This record gives sequence, C-alpha cells and structure tokens, in this order.
Amino acid sequence: MNAPRTNLPVDPARIAALIDGLAAITEPDRPYTRRAFSALFPRGRAFLADRFREAGLETRIDAAGNLIGRRPGLKPGSGTIMLGSHSDTVPDGGRFDGIAGVAAALEVARSLADRGTALDHDLEIVDFLAEEVSVFGVSCIGSRGMAGVLPQEWLVRQSGGLTLAEGIRQAGGDPARIAAQARGDIAAFLELHIEQGPVLEEEKFDIGVVTAIAGITRIEIVVDGRADHAGTTPMGGRADALAAAARLVTGVEALAKSFAGGRFHFTATVGEFSIEPNAANVVPSRARLLIDARAEERAMMDLFANSLDQMAEQIARETGTTISAPRRISDNPPTPADPMLVTVLDAACSAVDASHRRMVSGAGHDTAWMARATRSAMIFVPCRGGRSHAPEEFAENDDIALGAAVLLHAVLQLDGDLQKAIQETA
Repeated sequence: MNAPRTNLPVDPARIAALIDGLAAITEPDRPYTRRAFSALFPRGRAFLADRFREAGLETRIDAAGNLIGRRPGLKPGSGTIMLGSHSDTVPDGGRFDGIAGVAAALEVARSLADRGTALDHDLEIVDFLAEEVSVFGVSCIGSRGMAGVLPQEWLVRQSGGLTLAEGIRQAGGDPARIAAQARGDIAAFLELHIEQGPVLEEEKFDIGVVTAIAGITRIEIVVDGRADHAGTTPMGGRADALAAAARLVTGVEALAKSFAGGRFHFTATVGEFSIEPNAANVVPSRARLLIDARAEERAMMDLFANSLDQMAEQIARETGTTISAPRRISDNPPTPADPMLVTVLDAACSAVDASHRRMVSGAGHDTAWMARATRSAMIFVPCRGGRSHAPEEFAENDDIALGAAVLLHAVLQLDGDLQKAIQETA
C-alpha cells in the first residue's frame, strides 16, 4: 500500500460517503449488521437505489431480487459490462465486505459521467441479494438467480414462517420469473472485494488479481463408539468415540498442512463438532465432525478425500470404533477466472501504478456464480490485519479508491477488447 494518490480518475470522498451511509443503517448495539431479509435490509436498499438514481442510472430490481443500475451504451445490442458485489452483511460485522465492491462499482459509473465518456456497451452496477448465508441457510441467492442456477427447491425453504420465495418477493423480485430472466447479454462481470485475509497487507501489494475462487467441499464424519461408565471401565477396554474423533481432527489438520505446502491454495477446518451423550461421567458414544475443505485444484480435493477415507479406516481399526465413510454433503468445484479478464486487470493495475500480485480466493463470492453465465474475474484490496466478518473489519478508503480506478481502466479497455474477442471467435 503506497501513500494516498491525488491523481486518481475517481472521487474517494464519494466512495467513503456511500460506505459510511450504509454503515449507519445497522441494528442497535450490533455494529454493521444488516442481513438480507431483515427489517433493515430494505432501508439499505433504498439508500443505494437513491445513490444509483443520483448517478443517472436507470434503476430496477430483477426477478431474483438484485438491485441494478444501468447506464445505456452507444451501440445497443453490444452487450453489458457488469460491476458489483453485495450490501448484505453477516451478524455483528461487515462494514466493507461486499459494500466496498458496490461503492467502487458505482464510482466507476459516476467517473465515466464526470468525464463525459460514453461506452459502446451498456454498463450495469449490481447489488446482489443475499450473498452471505441467509436466514434460509443458503447464500449467493441473487447471483445464482441471475446466472440461472438457483435451485427451485430452495424457494420453499422456510425461516420464521416465511419461504425464500416470499423473501425474494419482499425484496422486490419475482421468484416465478427467475428461470425465465436468463441473461444472455452480459459480456463480462468484474467484482472488487476486500481480501478478507492478510496477504496483500503483509506483502505490501495494492491489489490482488484473483485467478481462481477455491472450490468448497463440506465433509461429514460420524464416529460411533460405546457408552460406558467413566469411572469403572478400564482404559484398555473402551471404544471412546471422542478419543477417536480427536485423532481425526488432528489428522485433518496435518493433512491440510501437508497439502498447503505446495504452490496451490488448500485449507481444511473442522468447523462443527458434537458428542453424545456429552456427560462428564460417561465415555462418549458418538461424535460428529463437519469438515470445511477448500482447494484451488479439484485433483487436490479428491486426493484429500481419499486420504481422509484411509485415515478413518485406520483410526476405526485402532480404536475399536465404527467410523462412517466420510460423506460429502456439499461439493462446489473451483472457479477459475477468465484469462482475458485477468490480463486486462493486470494491465489496469499497471495503468494506475498499483502494485499487484495474482492470488487465489479462499472465500466464496458472487463472482463464482456469475462465472457460470459470462466471463468473470475479481480484484482484492487489502483489509487491516486480514480481519473480516467482525466489527474490526476495516479497509482504507484510499485503497478502495485505487481499486475503483483499476476497475475504471479495465472497463474502458474491455469496451473495445470484448468486441474484438467476439469477432475473433465468430
């Protein structure tokens, strides 16, 4: 991160005002909490819609509940360049997560208007509905809907007597039309996001150009032992489910560290753990683990899963327990960024003199779903200490503004390059 730049083609003050305005719309005594489908979410959306209109954008909400601001291009039918992220938050944290991307995207539209620059392509700024895990237990609802991959069975999921379909309708969408609104006009999608990790700050880079979003696989393992009296059952005669599960936990950590030592991104975490009967004087009879594993390369995930199978079989033999075959309860493959867009973003960083490095995102983003529908890529800006999903989450406004300048240059280059790419592949 360099000293603040004074010659950027964007207005940092407008970016800060948008972020601060949304930050003020929060639950009392819960900093930066504005979850999708909550009573506060429409207030945030109304604030954003007003800013979109002030920027001269034609504003609407699509069938999936996404807020969209459109700036028409000079050549109708050329397609749409889309920028954006999300404005919903996790509980108790999220002043910049997603919101920085919406603010930067809107600033690109404002800066183009300031310069009197007209694009051949339409430009759309989007605030996706419910990127974070919602009260319905699912995430990236708006981007999945726009990409045409929102599962129909999700629409009947309920929370507090409300179905997801009703929630989308309350957000201004039309769930009955989601499948029919498939967008074939989006020529490219770009998203700015805070890194949510420490790499850029520690290595002193201004921008991270994301080459892939790691695939996320969640694996459940159940260990069955035998309940016995904790005081009278000899140590050598037990089938302790917790002791066996503890070996699995440390084994997962060791496996993940060995996989992470190479050139590709890999993590694995036992994020959920429970035991039965959970009594101080009873040998545990059952334990359940849920593993969150993330890999840049699919082959690494498959190798990890195979190693986990072998580990479970060995621990079961040595502990006298029964360990279920590790079960993948969700399994999303990695999403590579579009190579052309990555090259454009590299060039845009150089154009504004932003130091940058290529990197992998270990977190999921709306970009992963937009990549199902169009060319997609994203950039990261640093966040303090790598902290995110916490009240302490913070990003310097100058860093976000520099990222917005990168997006602006990328859009200007894409406005010409996309037509060339289409002609070359025709």
